[in-house]
Amino acid sequence: MLKRMRVENFAIISDLTLDFALGLNVFSGETGAGKSIVIEALGFVLGARGDVSIIKDGADRMRVTAEFSSDMLPETLRREQQISGDAFTLRRELDRKGKGKAYVDGRTVTVSTLAQIGKYLVDFHGQHEHQSLMHASVHLTLLDKFAQYEDLLSQTKAAWQTMQDAREKLDAVRLNEQEKERLLDLYAYQLKEIEDVNPTADEDLQLEQTLPKMKHAGRLLEEASDAYEELYAAEDSAVTRAARAARLIESMAELDENLNALAADVNSAVLTLEDAASTLSSYKDDINLEPDALDKMLGRHEKLKRLKAKYGPEIQDVLATADDLKTKIKNLQNAEEHELELQKELETAQKQLLQLSRKLHEKRMAAAEKLSALITEQIRPLGFNQVRFSAAVEMDEENPGPTGADKVEFLFSPNPGQSLRPLKNIASGGEISRVMLGLKTVLAPTVPVMVFDEVDAGIGGETGRLVGEKLHKAAEGRQVLCVTHLAQVAAQADQNFRVEKKAAHNATDVTITPLSGDHLTAEIARMLGGNADKRSAAFTHARELLQEAKRV
Repeated sequence: MLKRMRVENFAIISDLTLDFALGLNVFSGETGAGKSIVIEALGFVLGARGDVSIIKDGADRMRVTAEFSSDMLPETLRREQQISGDAFTLRRELDRKGKGKAYVDGRTVTVSTLAQIGKYLVDFHGQHEHQSLMHASVHLTLLDKFAQYEDLLSQTKAAWQTMQDAREKLDAVRLNEQEKERLLDLYAYQLKEIEDVNPTADEDLQLEQTLPKMKHAGRLLEEASDAYEELYAAEDSAVTRAARAARLIESMAELDENLNALAADVNSAVLTLEDAASTLSSYKDDINLEPDALDKMLGRHEKLKRLKAKYGPEIQDVLATADDLKTKIKNLQNAEEHELELQKELETAQKQLLQLSRKLHEKRMAAAEKLSALITEQIRPLGFNQVRFSAAVEMDEENPGPTGADKVEFLFSPNPGQSLRPLKNIASGGEISRVMLGLKTVLAPTVPVMVFDEVDAGIGGETGRLVGEKLHKAAEGRQVLCVTHLAQVAAQADQNFRVEKKAAHNATDVTITPLSGDHLTAEIARMLGGNADKRSAAFTHARELLQEAKRV
């Protein structure tokens, strides 16, 4: 579960720390108070897109820190991310220059790592996500997520790619002669450009290391010679003087054995100086003062730069391009010989894709039947009398794609006697919200935290109470965070937060306060459209709602 979150300089929040409970956590407040900002901040720390425009005015950076229980992460991921103990902390920062940082327990990671971890922790239902149910293209993805046959999907995608590659190769060999000659000329010209230079792996790096020495050869030779003279060649060189000192200390050590260690150190220093002098001697002997050598090296470096600019960005890429061009030329030159072979390759790939698509279809049909029954079971208590829901699967064997040959569309009938029709054609906003709540309850059973941002849009009254009960039930044994405007939903919460926007000294800030007792009853009364007076009808109604939900 999400244990604690700290939000700093995010949108209109200056510095806010929230402690969360297991069960249903509800955020309420006036329209425009910033209720959804906490949800956006949670998304940010879990890898959602960040933008410098979100940084609070006057601040240099924003930061969000979230502490989670670690027991819901797979053991392999915990080991990989060096997570130990019962809890771990994620942190993400973004400054005004767009530079971001991400951390797991203080260890620097990438934002994609935060997203990878987040998918095991939190399932988001955004304020407008229910609109995605209007698009049939989303239905296939939702059904596949429910069915969990990732290996078969991966095999199908790989088979489709193999088929595409075979088709492209076959199309290439079937080019008309004029186009074939044009491509041969182009590929041959590009290959000759590379082969004329004949680069070798890492040659550019070696040149970049050598060029500074060549450019400053005169100065380097002069200073190396002077240093060699001082160290070794001069009559009173450092080596000569150090050797003399070593002999004196050795003589002293004959009289005082405590000087033996010092004598050994000085003798070692003499050897070190002699080694340094030898290295300098070799270094200055290797210095090339010939101008032609420098010009040749500069010219070579420039040729490599041009190749990298055209076929790079690195020399390895240039060499890989040369190999690819050779293959393309060979294929074009032997096109007719390969056509029959490639035709067989394409037919084999098509057959393999069709077989996998049929397997997928069978599994999707079984999954669709199960999903339809579960969704119906989930949404029937949400104010529908004789609701029917069906995930319809239709296969088009003539046009398989990377996800198989199926089209999936959710069909819906909210009223008795009404035929099943596409969800997008007949469902209202409130009905869509309730269907999405049912889907989320079914599709995210293993994710410990579910987030709903105004899932109750378009509903009220008794239906609102039913949705509140469903959210409370969905939060049993896990954690649900919900932004709501409905008193009936807020009354079902295990923990309530009131979100307020305050302006002072030409600045705006958000406060979020945990509610209980009369403060909670007063907030429920406000949401009912009344006032906080304990004698008001709204306050009495609010207390009744809380009593029904066993909150007071």
